Formats: sequence, structure tokens, C-alpha cells
Amino acid sequence: MSAVVEQKQIVKGGAFLIEERTPEEIFTPEDFTEEHRMIAETTRQFIDNEVSPRVDELEHHDWALARELVKKAADLGLISANIPEEYGGLGLDQTSGALVGENIGRCASFATTLGAESGIGLLPIIYFGTEAAKQKYLPKIASGELITAYALTEAGSGSDAMAAKATARLSDDGTHYILNGEKMFITNGGFADIFIVFAKVDGDKFTAFIVEKQEGVTPGAEEHKMGIKGSSTTPLVLTDAKAPVENMLAEVGKGAKIAFNTLNIGRFKLGAMCVGGMKLMIHEAVRYANERQQFGKSISSFGAIKSKLAEMAIRTWVGEAMTYRTLGMIEDAITDPNDPNAKMKAIEEYSAECSIIKVALSEYCDFVVDEMVQIYGGYGYSAHYPAERAYRDSRINRIFEGTNEINRMLIPGRLMKAALSGNLALLPAAQALMDEILTPQLASFDDDEAVLATEQKLAQNAKKVALMTLGTAAQKYMMKLGEQQEILLGIADIIMDAYAMESAILRAQKLAAAQGETAAARYIDMTRVFCNDAVARIEARAKNTLAGMSEGDELRTLLAALRRFTKLTPMNTITARQRIADVLITANKWAY
Repeated sequence: MSAVVEQKQIVKGGAFLIEERTPEEIFTPEDFTEEHRMIAETTRQFIDNEVSPRVDELEHHDWALARELVKKAADLGLISANIPEEYGGLGLDQTSGALVGENIGRCASFATTLGAESGIGLLPIIYFGTEAAKQKYLPKIASGELITAYALTEAGSGSDAMAAKATARLSDDGTHYILNGEKMFITNGGFADIFIVFAKVDGDKFTAFIVEKQEGVTPGAEEHKMGIKGSSTTPLVLTDAKAPVENMLAEVGKGAKIAFNTLNIGRFKLGAMCVGGMKLMIHEAVRYANERQQFGKSISSFGAIKSKLAEMAIRTWVGEAMTYRTLGMIEDAITDPNDPNAKMKAIEEYSAECSIIKVALSEYCDFVVDEMVQIYGGYGYSAHYPAERAYRDSRINRIFEGTNEINRMLIPGRLMKAALSGNLALLPAAQALMDEILTPQLASFDDDEAVLATEQKLAQNAKKVALMTLGTAAQKYMMKLGEQQEILLGIADIIMDAYAMESAILRAQKLAAAQGETAAARYIDMTRVFCNDAVARIEARAKNTLAGMSEGDELRTLLAALRRFTKLTPMNTITARQRIADVLITANKWAY
């Protein structure tokens, strides 16, 4: 991070909903250091030159090759980026790790393999391992000698992780724990050397352990999957498996903290991986559209195709802005880069934003790959072309790291938890908004000629809609809000679009300030189109959500406020999308 970024004030998690930021306060991809760019380029070249040409072999379950590629990635420092230097790592920042993730996202199967190795299978040891465990395992993971896996899910406990039935009991001599049970959907299960296993001590204390491959640790048959076929996914059977007491992570009963904090990191890294995948999808789609001739000309010249390419680019660019804005806040909140606990505390602070990134980027990615298939037409359905594999591989992202439904419910839930604890002044802001609703004043969009001033006002109003729906729900349901899943899902969608709008606006304004409005015109176009369409989505979602919990005069008052907050003059998105697409078509690649 540059000195400018390090001097920024620390922003509380969820504060975007009730506070305004300036472009200078946020971190964007344009702020990457030379070291960041070098790591990204090294990773990209490795994936494109070493991994992608051999993906067919991986899909035939050549796990010796998978191990070989993991070792090569390790030699380049792609596993050790976030491992402290004293354990053989590089000790780099979270952004470096995310950039590795973004670029391994160009090959989904290997991204899954390396993502487990350098993410969920590694981070619990860094953050919660004993000193003995760190000394023993981290150097060998950093070098690629040991392959890691993460064993949380069971046949009867997916989203409800606490329903796990695997057990652990302390041996009679007190030297080790004995684990029994069966885990499901273990990435790297077929060839991992160590497993992060969650089990209940004495049948009820949910706890995490490092378990080495041994007799009594038996992978099951490979799952026959829809996508990511080049990654190993198996069950794991534990039969009197032994874990030394120093291999317990944190302490007895702290498994939930480990699982959920690890998932927070996995969520923003998954968002980064989706960004990398989307950029490659657009690159392939643009090249195909330029080459494919119909009716005597390239299909990229047709308005219908331009509209698709433009929207694919918009969602990718906006998603990238959201992801790295969140990473910037996390970096700024880390009080001591050498203290794993400080890092974990900073990441936990932005758990709502991590869930936003996970949901939004996985769904943007599905949109982009679906349009990629459509652009390829019949060839998009053929396994001989890249769209078919990308389509199958993308679908898992909405299930990985907690389903999108679970994460949607976590977003408003975490904001309310922060509000009730006094960490976030959400409730006073909601009350002030209700006062505004009851004494309305017509807002003007015409008195500010700054770049994206209209969109900025729309984003402010979008946050008001989010606060209005969340405040209404909290008042109506109080402690039973968590049971109102449909209401929570609707509120989450509004919050996500509001965060996306603001992130795009701030990034575009920052670009315009640095390059001038003319040079930044394409980014301004993308931001304006996204905000125009987001307001319509927010209005529709808010109508349904408010109607689901209010009626009569109260509903009429809220809907009147909603009409004010979502009032806008529609822009000409058709020509804006044409301009956005033309940049891609002329460059014949991802060009944003």
C-alpha cells in the first residue's frame, strides 16, 4: 500500500450505509503498487502458460500433475504471499493475496485447488495455530510440499455447520485427540496431506484440529461434478484418527469462530477470483464476436451483441471496484501487519462487506458467462469452445463459502448486530431518516455540475431506501427479524446495489480527477448506466419488501418516500452501451 493509502482514516464496517466517502478515501485498482502489478502479472503468466494448457489432464484427475502445478505455484510465491516471513512466507498484504486469487481465477479448477491450499486450508493455521503447529506446517505449505484441505461440511450439516456430528475425544494419556465421523465435499480430498477438521469435543464443543493423512483418514470416491472437474472433491472418513493436542486450533469450543472468520476471507478472495474469470470470459467473447461473421459482417457490429458486451464489462468493472474498495478498508484497519490477530480483527470488522462481495461477484460472474455462451451461439454449447467449460465452472461460486442465500441474510443481520452493540450508529440514522420521510422536501438534481453528481445523489438515496427498509423491518420484527428470510433477502439486494453504486461512482470520480473527464469518459459511462439500472432494481425490490411488512397508511407513506428516493430521469443507456462496447471491440480484448 502506498503512504497515501496508509494515512486514511479507519472506516467502521457497514458505515457506508450512513456515511459519505470521497474518492480520495477509497482504494481502487488504479492504486496498485508496482509490487502488486508484478504479483498479478506473474500469476497471470503462470496460469495462462503453465496451467490452462493442461486443464484437460486435470479434468481427467491427474493429481500428480495437480501437485506438480501447486509446487510450481509455490516456487513463484503464490502460496506464501500471506504467510508470515518467519515461517517461510513472503508476508505480503491482503491485496497481494487477492491479486493472486484474481489471476488464478482464469482457470477455475486450479483456482479451486490452489484456493484451498493457500486459503481455507492454510489460514486457520496462520491465525489460530499453536506456535508448534506453525513451525511444523507453514514452511512446508509455503513450499508446496504439503497439500491442505478444509473439512467442515457433513451430509447433514451444510449451511447449518453447528449440526456437525463428527466427534473428538481426548486420549486417556492426554497427548492427542481421537476423531471419528464423515465429512463431505472436501476440496483436494483425493491427495491432501493435512486437513483442517471440525469436530465436537465430548459431543458438543465445536472445535477445529489439524489432522494429518494417516491410517484412519480415508478419502472417499471422487465426486462426479457439474463443473470444476479438474479439482479433487471427495468425502473424508475419520476412523479413530489422531491429532496431537498441539494440533488443536485456538481452544476447545472455538471452532465456530475459526470457521466463520476463515469464510470471511474466502468470500472476498472468491470475489477476486470471479473478477479474474470475468475478464477472461469477456476477452474470449470479444475475440469471438470480432471473428464470427454473419450476414456479411462481424457479429460484434450488431447492437444486440454490443449491448451484451457492454453489460458484461459494466458488471466486471463495478465488481472489481467493490472488491478492492473493501480490501482497502481491511488493509487500513490492520493495526499491526505482523500480528495475525490484528488482521483477523480487521477482516471480521467488514464481514458484511465480505458477504456483499461474495454474493454480488458470484452473480455478476454467472451473468457474464451466460452472455458469453449466448454470444458464441451453438458453439457456446460445444465442449470444443471455452464458453461451455466456463459456464459449468461458474455455477459453484453461488454455493462456495456459504450459499448466496445464507450470505444475503448475513448482510442485514451483521449490520443490525453492529448497530445493537453500539459499534455502528445505524439506529439514530434510521430515526433521522423517518423524520425526513414524515417531513419531505423535494431534492434537486440540477444544482451540482460535478462529475457524476446526479449519480451520487441517486446513490445517497439508494442508501436511504436500504436504511428505510432495514429500519422498518427492525421496528416491526425486533428480535425475530432473523426469522423473516424473504424480508432479509430483499433488504440485502438493496444494500448490495447501494454499495455497488457508490463504489463505482467513487472509482470513476477518482479516475476523472486523475485523467480528466474526457479520458475517463468510458468509466463515467459505465457508472451512469449501472446506476440508472440499479435504481430500477432497488425500487422494484423495495416495493415488494415494504409491502411484505407494512400496509395501510404506513405503507402509503413509505411508498411515497420510495418514489422520491428513486426518482430519476432515464438516461440513454443504448448509446452509452455502444460506446462501452466499442472500446472492447476496438481493443479486441478486456480493455478496462
